[in-house]
Amino acid sequence: MVEPVAGVVGAAAVLVVQPALPYALAFAAGAMVFVVVEELIPASHRAGNTDLATVSTVLGFTVMMMLDVALGS
Repeated sequence: MVEPVAGVVGAAAVLVVQPALPYALAFAAGAMVFVVVEELIPASHRAGNTDLATVSTVLGFTVMMMLDVALGS
């Protein structure tokens, strides 16, 4: 009995916050990319270049996404 009620409440909540969903999902995606780069790619962090490797990867991903949107892929 709890699951259908929670499903209706969740669906109503999505309708209320629908305009903010793209921003929230973009933030979540950025956080996931950061975690992957920071924690799961140890080869890029050799010789104390942790921050440089992370920032370079995020900037490269940002440029890639801008080109993807600009070129209409």
